[in-house]
Amino acid sequence: MHEDRLLDLFERMVKIESPSWHEADMARFCADELEALGFDVEFDDSAAVTGSDTGNLLACRPGSTSGAVAFSAHMDTVKPCEGISVTRIEDERGDILCSEGATILSADDKAGIAAIFEGIRSAIEQGSDLPDIYVILTTCEEQSLLGSSSFGLADKVAGMDCFVLDADGAPGSVICQAPCHHTMDVRIHGKAAHAGVEPEVGVSAIEVAADAISGMQLGRLDDATTANVGVIEGGVATNIVAESCAFQAECRSVFPDRAEAQKEQMTQAVLAACERAGATADIEWKMDYPEVDCPEESPLIVRARRAIEACGLGFSAVRTGGGADANCLRGMGVNAITLGTGMTNFHSTDEYIKVQDLMDDARLVQALISEYAS
Repeated sequence: MHEDRLLDLFERMVKIESPSWHEADMARFCADELEALGFDVEFDDSAAVTGSDTGNLLACRPGSTSGAVAFSAHMDTVKPCEGISVTRIEDERGDILCSEGATILSADDKAGIAAIFEGIRSAIEQGSDLPDIYVILTTCEEQSLLGSSSFGLADKVAGMDCFVLDADGAPGSVICQAPCHHTMDVRIHGKAAHAGVEPEVGVSAIEVAADAISGMQLGRLDDATTANVGVIEGGVATNIVAESCAFQAECRSVFPDRAEAQKEQMTQAVLAACERAGATADIEWKMDYPEVDCPEESPLIVRARRAIEACGLGFSAVRTGGGADANCLRGMGVNAITLGTGMTNFHSTDEYIKVQDLMDDARLVQALISEYAS
């Protein structure tokens, strides 16, 4: 493992602007790096669905022994990401990498990509037998997992164990549970009327929406389930009883039956409010991605833990309330799980990662390769 080489690779990556929908330059860089490591690289046709300027990347390097393992990360970042400059400082947080303060660092998720590449390179240099190694790099992850949900090459890695390097938490932490996610789109249809002359003739869609929302169970519902209304819009003028009002909501749970029960509760709240007021509603639910619920005793977690402990890291099983590409990949038949990388304060200009965590990420990738070659 070469610290200077890893840090140089990370710094070169973060200088490549790759906000969601504009990952083409980053994709070309990654393809070149992987081809230099002996990988065959291809892209899917997901750009037609996502609107990105490139597809998702899949790379494969045939091994010298039986076994196969996949690694994944995403190529896009949030903004501001123009002109990122990495600074290495040592303070009360430790020996860290951060930006100069006006931009994100983009450790989310370029630390994951850099660690994958360095871990693979070190495994090759070690000279031991290697399994087949696959790398999946996605677009538009920051847009509700748009890229991975459109991954068109999943059949080539179906059934394979896949480690997604894209979570906070120290290296050694494994996201064993993450929720499914459902989005609700509602449009209330009321009746317009002049608000000053004959308001009693109208049916305010805004009032009905407010009544419906007030009847919903929202926030943290239990230790694994949440719900939220995030967007609402309606009406055209203050002197018109609003004929139409739309809102978007969501619910999540690690347990699908709880999510289904919450969906029904929210739907019934809308229907009841409409019935009370004499309005109607169009209600549409969409499943954005399935849950991750991987027991600690499952073969995937057992092998991950073995590699983690071989690196001298502490294993930690984690439940999260957010989704990652692993959710979508699992829904496509890939046996994926997310690993903590140590990225901290991501999605902000205060983002940083410890140098040791970045090194440990790469060491863990190398250990996982060894695990799947044995």
